[in-house]
Amino acid sequence: MWPLLAMPAAFVLMGRYLDTISYGQAILTSGHWSIGFLCAALLATPLKRLLPRVKATQLLLSHRRAIGVASFAFAFIHTAIYLDKKWPAGLVLKEGQDPSLLTGWIAFLLFLPLAVTSNNISVRKLGRSWKTLHRIVYLAAGLGFAHWALTSLKPATALYISIAICLFELSRIRGKL
Repeated sequence: MWPLLAMPAAFVLMGRYLDTISYGQAILTSGHWSIGFLCAALLATPLKRLLPRVKATQLLLSHRRAIGVASFAFAFIHTAIYLDKKWPAGLVLKEGQDPSLLTGWIAFLLFLPLAVTSNNISVRKLGRSWKTLHRIVYLAAGLGFAHWALTSLKPATALYISIAICLFELSRIRGKL
């Protein structure tokens, strides 16, 4: 699964290194892959409950953690490309105060402990606390969608997808009541 998840990253990173894709295209592509993988990870359980006989939903569910880590990896690439272009720190700190970028920075910081603890050792050591910690993903996702909407030329797309994810998640919560 990892080679499949890494292929788009190779495209983005090699494109920037070889200067065959622009800064804007690299930022856009890495951000879209990050949010796309995040959506896939968030939808794994609701889709499995909605379509229990579809084998693809079981495959998605069984690789949910890897997909979530891939989402973080693309967020990391997205951030690294931004920092490479915008450094020095003064400019980054100045731009980071804008709500459109601040939402992205906070989302990234919330994703960091999730990525670090997305391994079997952490799951065992944290026990039940692991699941509680990983519920932060919902806040991080909300901030990620806000970042996308606030920085996008087409914010409606971010809004529609975030509403769809919320509806799926509400159906998941409703199923537990």
